[in-house]
Formats: sequence, C-alpha cells, structure tokens
Amino acid sequence: MEKRITEQNSEYDNLQEMSVHDLLVGINREDARVHEAVRKVIPVMEQLVERIVERMRRGGRLFYIGAGTSGRLGVTDASELPPTFGVPFDLVIGLIAGGDGALRRAVEHAEDDTEGAWRDLAPYRPTADDTLVGIAASGTTPYVIGGLRRARQEGLLTAAVVCNPGSPAAAAAEYALEAVVGPEFVTGSTRMKAGTAQKLMLNMLSTTVMIRLGRVEGNRMVHMQLTNDKLVARGTRMVAQSTGLSEAEARETLLRWGSVKKAIEHATK
Repeated sequence: MEKRITEQNSEYDNLQEMSVHDLLVGINREDARVHEAVRKVIPVMEQLVERIVERMRRGGRLFYIGAGTSGRLGVTDASELPPTFGVPFDLVIGLIAGGDGALRRAVEHAEDDTEGAWRDLAPYRPTADDTLVGIAASGTTPYVIGGLRRARQEGLLTAAVVCNPGSPAAAAAEYALEAVVGPEFVTGSTRMKAGTAQKLMLNMLSTTVMIRLGRVEGNRMVHMQLTNDKLVARGTRMVAQSTGLSEAEARETLLRWGSVKKAIEHATK
C-alpha cells in the first residue's frame, strides 16, 4: 500500500494553545522544507519538458487535471500563460473536477469520478501529440488516476505532480514528479506545503516549456499581452531599453505594433 505521508499527523500539537509568533514560525519552518523536496524532481522534470516541447512544436497541447486545491493550481497556471507569454488560450488548458464552479466552491464527490477527467477532456478531442499532467497531492484522487490511465491508453504523454511516494497517480503516468514535503503543519491540510510544492513545480514546468518554445528573449516576456496600463508601461521600458528610443517613442511604437517583439523588430530595421 502506498505511503500517505500527506495524511500523517503533524509534528506539532496543541496548535490552539500556541502563540501567534510560534504558529507563524512553525509554518515558516515547514515551508522551508518544500524547496529541497522540489529540487529532487528536477532530473525527471527535465526529461518531461523535453518531450512536452517536442509535442507542442508539432501542434500538441498541454492539459492539467486535478481536484480541489490541485485543480485550482492547474487552472491558475494555465490561465496565466496567455497574458504572460502571448500564447493562444487553448494551448495550455486546466480542468478541475466539478467544472469551473468548483474553483470557488467544492463540488461534492466530483473527485471520486474515475471517468470524469476523460469526459471533461473529450470536447477538446485530445490526440497523441497532447500531454496530460495530473495534479494530486495525495496521488490517490480517482478523477486524476482515471484521467491519466485513459490518456496513456490513448497515446498521450502523461505526468503526475504528487507529494506522496509510490502513489497510484504516479504509477498511472509515464513521468512522476514526486515532491515529498512531509506531514502538514495542520494534519492533512495539503493546501499548505503540498500546495506550495505543486505551485512551484507547475511554475518550473510551464515557464521552462514557454522559454524553450521561444516565448522569452533574453529575460523578457516579449510576447506578453498588453492588457493593462502596468503591462504597457513594462513593455514600453523593454522597447526603450532594446532600441534606444525615448519613452514616448517606445510607447507609440509598442502600441502601434501590439507586442514588444514586433515593436523592437520594426524599430531596429
């Protein structure tokens, strides 16, 4: 039977009797363990990224599936990529058990449906060039396990982002990113260390994929969407620094061409 470390008793007790200072120090001490756990997944993640990039260059997409906190993290990561890197909204897609309504309010038993993930994926007509990443702190969520098993049968590249060793979700996937962060400060509350580890892993995975796909130049988000004043100001600085234009000229050029990359290309012809 798999080790359910995420469900083991906290190393702290009588939390209600602790001072605010001691509570905060304890949580911070536990959070410090996360980075080392995540560092250990880098060798596996490196292989996974290479294979995802191969598929996406052929037109493949990246799907995230999860329930509860894990599902919300996947949806968040997917939704942040179009504005950050200027990719189509349907290139990376996050699905949560129970549908979008579950982002704000838990949907009872949605995570227990082993057929649910593939049913949610079906409208997107997944192909063998696509990748499915299942996110589950425990690694035992039926929605995620069922989705990974079916996706693998259908020829998709599969990966699991989990925080228990030897879990069913990891066994169902070709690549297992297992960041074992230990028991939570509040027993079983995987929105804490496990959630932080999952967020870090998704950041690493998607950002590296986007860089390898050419969506960053130097260290700049040259394809970002100009959807608010802050981003226009950021883009203006990038154009000015790269071209020597004044701020006013850089802003005018940026708004004319609609992206940092195009603005720089036209200003430096």
